[in-house]
Amino acid sequence: MSRTGENIYKRKDGRWEARYIKYYDGNGKAKYGYVYGHSYAEAKSKLIRCLTSIKSVTVSNSKPSSFKEFDFWLDEWLKVKKVRVKEPTYIRYRNSIENHIKPYLGKYPIERISTALIEKFAQYLLENGRLDKAGGLSEKSVLDILTIVKEVIKYTNTLGIATSCQIEFIPLKYKRKEMRVLSKEESQKLVSYLTVDTDNYKFGIFLALYTGIRIGELCALQWKDLSFNDKTLHISKTMQRLQKVEQNEEKKTHVIVVEAKSQSSHRLIPLPDFILEMASKYKQPLNCYIISTSHGKIIEPRVMQYQFKKCMEVCGIKDANFHTLRHTFATRCIEAGFDIKTLSEILGHSSVKITLDKYVHSSLELKRINMEKLRLF
Repeated sequence: MSRTGENIYKRKDGRWEARYIKYYDGNGKAKYGYVYGHSYAEAKSKLIRCLTSIKSVTVSNSKPSSFKEFDFWLDEWLKVKKVRVKEPTYIRYRNSIENHIKPYLGKYPIERISTALIEKFAQYLLENGRLDKAGGLSEKSVLDILTIVKEVIKYTNTLGIATSCQIEFIPLKYKRKEMRVLSKEESQKLVSYLTVDTDNYKFGIFLALYTGIRIGELCALQWKDLSFNDKTLHISKTMQRLQKVEQNEEKKTHVIVVEAKSQSSHRLIPLPDFILEMASKYKQPLNCYIISTSHGKIIEPRVMQYQFKKCMEVCGIKDANFHTLRHTFATRCIEAGFDIKTLSEILGHSSVKITLDKYVHSSLELKRINMEKLRLF
């Protein structure tokens, strides 16, 4: 049986065979090498040693572009992505390339990008990757950056240019950070504060707490998205402040409203009467934003985050950001008996696995309730 994505197979004679690309010939065709072992672990160990020992590749002299530095290929890949992905994704790619990948890998010739070099790069990011202060990047951020490196290498391979880098063999496990969830006491304290002298900011926080919508989705909502007749909230857009694509402009950033990031993010959320009752106090013309200033101007996510922080300080609730509301909503839904498929669709997830892995946090109280259901075997 083969191991997915690794080109390691168990042969009929009982040995394990690992295959790797040694080089590409003048026609861009891959030429393979093979190593063998009595176990999967032995074959993989030999494969990794073999890959990291490759210092150069044989490429036809008719392909002088193969010897260009890596920053050239980063720019070429970015040009392709610019016309294929949404603006927020392009900006994220560009920032990762300019801030992290180019400073470390940019001046290496493409044929010298090896697995060993990428391993050192990953370790550097974990230890020293921060630009704003001392310390490294999170494992999730490093994985995102390595994904870009991997995509650029795949792009050069499609052009018949090979490296000795097999990035899938770089060992980097992602330890998911435990997310903050408001306790029931904290939630009650927050709701009590939000329902007295309620303004637009407080209503926005209240709506997010009871629907689990993201901060960008909240800021992009217009009154036409809320149906009092159908008792639903339509999520289809998100608001973001981004760096401008053209970096030579005077204003470096701008606020944009774009389509929700995925098909599953487009969703209808049924609203209970208590939310509709509060919403009716602020109803405006259909094209107005639900969360706006008294002069009708938009309230962008970073302003909403600031207002949320002020609310938390007044309520005496520590270590919580706006996304805490989303995790709190998911946890309260599970405690209330929601089925996981319903919750997943309300949150706008593409699969229930994402909901279970990232957003369902079982409290000690819920664990105790479930344990009390046990009877003597």
